[in-house]
Amino acid sequence: MVANTGTYLDTPFHRYEGGTDLSGIKLEDVAGIPGIVISMPGPDERIIDTSFFPADRKLKGMAVLIHTGYSRYWNSPEYFSGHHPFLTEEAAAFLVSREVKLVGIDSYNIDDINDPARPAHTILLGAGIYVIEHMTNLHSLPDKGFSFFAVPQKIKGLGSFPVRAFVKF
Repeated sequence: MVANTGTYLDTPFHRYEGGTDLSGIKLEDVAGIPGIVISMPGPDERIIDTSFFPADRKLKGMAVLIHTGYSRYWNSPEYFSGHHPFLTEEAAAFLVSREVKLVGIDSYNIDDINDPARPAHTILLGAGIYVIEHMTNLHSLPDKGFSFFAVPQKIKGLGSFPVRAFVKF
């Protein structure tokens, strides 16, 4: 089964054999989470480093949604061109240190696909932080003041699955 379809959630099992799979997700970890949108300053930015995240902002237990504007390329050759925005290793470590609950991005991969180490996936999933990729419509959300939902099916032995990601104001 191809589970990386549309907007989907990655669990630690996606990267780590002994990690939590879809059957181990607690509902409170993917439903009704306080959310924050971090928007990139320009449409051509690719590298998401620690400077994009407010150092003084409370992020513990939050869904951090990264709005890059890249979803505008959906259904075009540019979308999978390999020029997508991605999180740096340092930014992933920063989000772990801030104890976020999950990280979403409106790009097709949270990592630079030219780096086979996949540091963002490795660091975030290793810390038990869920990753959601292929998000859309983040431009329509406020920076804060909403609850985020992205509930997958509970399937044993599977590390990724499509979700219907949405917010409640």
